[in-house]
Amino acid sequence: MKPITILIGAMGGEGGGVLTDWLVEAAGAEGYAVQSTSVPGVAQRTGATNYYIEIYPTPLAQLNGQRPILALAPSVGDVDLVVATELMEAVRVVTRGYADPARTLLIASTHRVFAVAEKTAPGDGRYDEAALAQALEAGTKTRILFDMEQAAKSVGCLVNSVLLGAIAGSGILPLTPATFEAGIKAAGKAVTSNLKGFEIGLAAARGQTPAPALPDHKRPLPPSDAAERLWPRIRAELPEAAWPMAGEGVKRLIAYQDRRYAGLYLDRLGPIAAAERNAGGKGNLTRSVARLLAVRMAFEDVIRVAQLKTDPERLARIRREVGAAPGQPLVVKDFLKPGVEEICSLLPSILARPILALAHRRGWTQTLYWGREVASTGIGGHLGLWLMARLRPWRRFSHRWGEEQGEITLWLDSILAAAAISPLLALETAECARMIKGYGDTWRRGSGNFRRIRDAVLAPTLAGRWPLAFALDALANARAAAAADPDGDGLIRTLEAITAKSPG
Repeated sequence: MKPITILIGAMGGEGGGVLTDWLVEAAGAEGYAVQSTSVPGVAQRTGATNYYIEIYPTPLAQLNGQRPILALAPSVGDVDLVVATELMEAVRVVTRGYADPARTLLIASTHRVFAVAEKTAPGDGRYDEAALAQALEAGTKTRILFDMEQAAKSVGCLVNSVLLGAIAGSGILPLTPATFEAGIKAAGKAVTSNLKGFEIGLAAARGQTPAPALPDHKRPLPPSDAAERLWPRIRAELPEAAWPMAGEGVKRLIAYQDRRYAGLYLDRLGPIAAAERNAGGKGNLTRSVARLLAVRMAFEDVIRVAQLKTDPERLARIRREVGAAPGQPLVVKDFLKPGVEEICSLLPSILARPILALAHRRGWTQTLYWGREVASTGIGGHLGLWLMARLRPWRRFSHRWGEEQGEITLWLDSILAAAAISPLLALETAECARMIKGYGDTWRRGSGNFRRIRDAVLAPTLAGRWPLAFALDALANARAAAAADPDGDGLIRTLEAITAKSPG
């Protein structure tokens, strides 16, 4: 006597509304009373949309003229089926209490689209996926989970058709797969790819095919002759454990700047590897520094943005994602918003410093921007970005270059000094680089937080005033505080507490 309740959690652009329509139309086609409502959120990952559906499981023809009263919104603990287009969306719905551990079936994709808070946090702000999985297991009775985005990409559809197939295969609804397939055909949009996605989800829910493996989201750069010529140095100077990471770092920096810059990268890694060998390490420190150093040396600036937006692979990837047919016109528009700091980053330091000092005094760094929309697929827009990307040789003379290289040197010197005491202390010091990223205020706050940690924790440790165990604990706590509070107020309080408890 109760309706089947369905709650869909989705992000903008993933077809949550279309999935809802497919379910409603299929229920109506088979003669069931059905109702749907939605609460829209902000587009993409800054907000979420809830779609709520109720289907009365007895056909209207068998109700003797009566019609059920269906609810407009879900009740806490009263949802039979939770559907989510992404792992965090599933956790959001489940942890808000809509699911019931004794009754709710969860169908969701395990891929991640990182939240704004994850991407803007200093360091690695990603949520622990094991903890997310535990929350889902605790809050639902049964689950159908696999990487539906990867499955969708393999056949050129959106994730919603794979979800529809998984719903049909779960058996929770009194609807036949043929009805869903008819609905996809009747919609008349991307019929072939949507039917393929539906078949994948249907088979996976029935256990007839293995779920696709989680993809490797790290896209290795293609090999190059310049990178190959540096491999003898990598093998001769670095521990074997660091070879793959250093190889990717070399390719990244050649693409970012040139072979000479990649050579500087290996020059900087050499002393780290030597210090680790002297301390009896097995390559973990060098591998970690190789990864973080490549990221730091390929810092984000206006030239880098232009490089990425004119990369031919970018347009090819966008065409694949939107399903553009060969020869079909495609227009890509990018909104650029350079401010005073981004523009000054390209100037020589002798010019940039006085302009930035004036801008900070007047508050222009927060208010003065030049926003414009650029069609990067058009002749004018692409040419402008292409010319900006060609400024790579000038980057070495820019203000941002000098600032970054100075900060990198301070960081590497701290690692070497820490390695003389303990490889573990050196590794903790290296991981502090996670908080330094981006540009403008984000970069300045991260660099400032690193200096605070270096002065308050590393300096007394390297001077022999603090025991190693206390220093390691202090570093871990300081890094956690910096990650939790980008503005640095929490870090300052944490460092004051550490100093108050310090043994020396």
